[in-house]
Amino acid sequence: MGNTDSVMVQKRMARFRPEERPVIDGVFDRLRGGSGTSGDAGAGKTLQLETLQASMGALAPDSMVRRVCRCLCSIDPGQAAPGKAGRAAAAPGVDREQLVVFLADVLRGTAEERAPLVMVMSHDAAGLPEAVSCEQVAAFLEDLIAAVVQISTSRGRLQGWRPEQMGDTALGVKLLAEQMCSELRPSDQGTCDVSCVEDWVFRVSQVSLYLEILVAEGLGVSLSCRTPPPLLPPCGDTPWKGLKVLLDVPTLMFLAPQLPDGCGAPWRLVFSTHLHGESFTKMASGLLRHGPTLLLIRDTRGHVFGGFASQAWELKPQFQGDSRCFLFSVFPTLRVYTATGYNEHFMYLNQHQQTMPNGLGMGGQHDYFGLWLDCDFGRGHSRARPKCTTYGSPQLSGDEDFALDSVEVWAVGKPPPPAEEEEEEGKKSILNVDPEVQAMMELTGKTLHSEGFNELEEDFD
Repeated sequence: MGNTDSVMVQKRMARFRPEERPVIDGVFDRLRGGSGTSGDAGAGKTLQLETLQASMGALAPDSMVRRVCRCLCSIDPGQAAPGKAGRAAAAPGVDREQLVVFLADVLRGTAEERAPLVMVMSHDAAGLPEAVSCEQVAAFLEDLIAAVVQISTSRGRLQGWRPEQMGDTALGVKLLAEQMCSELRPSDQGTCDVSCVEDWVFRVSQVSLYLEILVAEGLGVSLSCRTPPPLLPPCGDTPWKGLKVLLDVPTLMFLAPQLPDGCGAPWRLVFSTHLHGESFTKMASGLLRHGPTLLLIRDTRGHVFGGFASQAWELKPQFQGDSRCFLFSVFPTLRVYTATGYNEHFMYLNQHQQTMPNGLGMGGQHDYFGLWLDCDFGRGHSRARPKCTTYGSPQLSGDEDFALDSVEVWAVGKPPPPAEEEEEEGKKSILNVDPEVQAMMELTGKTLHSEGFNELEEDFD
């Protein structure tokens, strides 16, 4: 770093550790092919669009590379932010100081410093605009997310997932961009000024994360303290041969961070109508004894949705689960709906009973679930007028009463150890084996005499 650097550039460089500063200082010369000296940024000593395309072109859409170039050219190191007119007219190309400010603000900056960069990259003209539309931000996000997916693919960070045997990545990119954009709080005119974008960048952490990945990987900035963050959960024990799953890479990037701590184990496909056929019994066996699970459903109208169960399912005629459970939609919109606290009807799974509903439910109440799969397995419902009381979700399916197209169950946590009581199954009375009978006895006020005998047996043991 030369003594001729502006004060603002020196302050930006001070954000990096001493051992990192030579790396940042050397990016400019490396991109220019090693010509010039670190402090030389005179006439002709600039980076052109073609230079950035050569560095980033294999990892990002060309439209994203052009956005980055436009942003770099607009930075005024004297203001340490993009200027309204930019510097492109006075000095075509990107000089060293502009690059250093850009790297510092993307890799070590605050939401206040990143917001102007996002606005310039969202706009189609040089300089910092007064405001941008939500549509312009969404287009920027589509380019950014597509770049991050491409980086994960080319760098071998797919964690065992196979995009060619998954859902439509391009559609997933659009849905994730729309979801992130939905967090904006635009003016009544539908536009976002710099304070609006700053608030959004502060609240939606993926914006900064994806920008850091793009810039660090695209410009080859390798800092000793930076480990590429895992964007996808690991995938294991999945029979990929001939398989096509409902999930796509961008949807995984969205859903994985929604899961609570303790769900870092490899995701395992434990049921799929593609592999196991249309059987409620087989699906239930995939839900039981596998710990936390993610249920995905596609109805015959193409809507994709599901629910996350925070603990292993149990066959019983009572509600189960806790407030970490949630419902979600994937198509036509990507959203997550968490517990409202109104009730505790998080999970329900019952089968082979005559007096209680048989099927799988999440949220709401009997005959009025936020998500319900009937034990007949061909049909279900999503009833929410106006919203599910447990999760605050709207109707997730195309029709309130829907027909199933396909179902998947993914185990997403460490499976619990085998229950000791399974070894004692032969000793249980009918009240233990059939929880519905026990529930009905309790409701009618009958005394459960067998419980006393069970306690005596345990004492003798």
